[in-house]
Amino acid sequence: MPVTAPPTRDAAIDALMQRYEGEAPGASLLVLKDGAAVVARGYGRAELARDIEAGPATAYRLASVSKQFTAAAILLLAQDGRLSIDDRARKWLPPLPDAAAAITLRQLLTHTSGLVDYEDLMQEPYDGQIRDAGVLALLEKENRLYFAPGSAYRYSNSGYALLALVVERASGMAYPDFLRSRIFQPLGMDGSLAYVAGGPEVSHRAFGHSEIDGRWQRTDQSSTSAVLGDGGIYSSIDDLARWDAALYDDRLLSDASRALAFAPHVKVVGEGFDAHYGFGWRITGDTLWHSGETIGFRNVIVRWPAQRLTVVLLSNRNDPEPYRTALEIGALFLGD
Repeated sequence: MPVTAPPTRDAAIDALMQRYEGEAPGASLLVLKDGAAVVARGYGRAELARDIEAGPATAYRLASVSKQFTAAAILLLAQDGRLSIDDRARKWLPPLPDAAAAITLRQLLTHTSGLVDYEDLMQEPYDGQIRDAGVLALLEKENRLYFAPGSAYRYSNSGYALLALVVERASGMAYPDFLRSRIFQPLGMDGSLAYVAGGPEVSHRAFGHSEIDGRWQRTDQSSTSAVLGDGGIYSSIDDLARWDAALYDDRLLSDASRALAFAPHVKVVGEGFDAHYGFGWRITGDTLWHSGETIGFRNVIVRWPAQRLTVVLLSNRNDPEPYRTALEIGALFLGD
C-alpha cells in the first residue's frame, strides 16, 4: 500500500484558505508565533471592480473586532485618571433616561447594561447613516431596559457606541483623533483609523461584498456602518501584528488594565459558543478572541497568549464565517 506523505503546513493552510482565492472577494491571513509573522499573505481581491489583490497592507472594516480598541481607549483614560470604569454612564452622558441611571461603564464594556439595541429602534428604511451620537439620541427616548443593569448578559452594540462618546467627553477629543494619537500612532499602526466619510481616506481599502443570486456584489456600507465605537475601525494584518505585540507588555496598557480586559467578567449566553466576556474580548479556554461581522465583511482575531500564538483572518465578503478556519490554522502551530 502506498504511503501518503503528510501535507506540509503551507499546503494545509492553502487548503483551508482555498475559498478565498481567485477572482473573488478575498482575505488577509496573519499567523504570529513568538512575536514573528510566520504567515502574512493575501488571497483573492480587495476590490473586484479594479481587480486589486488583497495583501498584508489591505485594510478591512473590522466590525466588532473594533470593540477591543474602544475598550482600550476607556482603559487608557482610566489610567490617566480621567474616568473610572465604575463611573455611572450618566455622569458622562446626562441625556440617558432614568431607566439607565444605574448603568456603569463596566457594564457597558461587558454587555451587562441591559440597553436596548439601537438597530431595533431605527426607522426602516433609515435615511442616510446613523452615527454614535444618533445612537444616544435614540436611547434618550427609551426609558426601558432589557434587564436590570448587571443582572444578565446580552451583546450590545448600543453600549459600545456610548463608550465611544464617553471617550470623547472624557478626553475632549473626537474619537478617531483619540485612537490615532493614543493607540495607532504610538504603535506604528499607520494604516488604521476609525473611518468617517469626508475625513481621511482608508489607504489600501478593501470593499465589502456579498454573494447575491450567484454573483458577488459590492455591499460595503449599510445604515449602521458609520457607528464607530461598535465597529467602525479599519485595519490591516500588518497593523494588527503591532497591536498584538502591545498586548503582551505595558507599552500601551498597564498590567492591571490588561488583566481587566482579559478577565472573564461574565458568561456569554445566546451566541452559540462557550465563552466568557472581558472588555472587548471573548475568553474560551486558553484563547482570547473576537469576531466581527458587518455587511460585506467577516473577521476574527484569536490569541493563545500562553503559546505566544495569534491568528488573524480578515475578509471582505459575507461568507464563510472565519472563526473555525482560524482555529484550524492555529491548531497547525500549537505545540511548536
